[in-house]
Amino acid sequence: MSAVKEVFSEIEDVLKEDTSYVEDVNAIYQFNINDEDPGVYQLILKGEDSYTFEGEKETPDCTLQLAGDDFAKLANGELNGTQAFMSGKLKIKGNMGLALKLQSILASFNKQK
Repeated sequence: MSAVKEVFSEIEDVLKEDTSYVEDVNAIYQFNINDEDPGVYQLILKGEDSYTFEGEKETPDCTLQLAGDDFAKLANGELNGTQAFMSGKLKIKGNMGLALKLQSILASFNKQK
């Protein structure tokens, strides 16, 4: 299993157990992974109806484009999103406010693992 799929699987597991820490978030994040194992993944946060999806299911509010290794580092708190954006490792389209909120959301997932 690729590192990206593994991270999304872990997020999905956490969402099945407890959605309370994302209940105030109503957003659809799309991750366009653009390296040797490319793919599209969505993190759909709608309170109790939150889940992950491989592919494009819903219209994203915020789209992030980055390499799979960088996504895994970002998700695990090893890469700062702002620094990744400023260095060109991360490209963002859509709601920048949601992009800024993503780091704290991912940190919440890490605490729940």
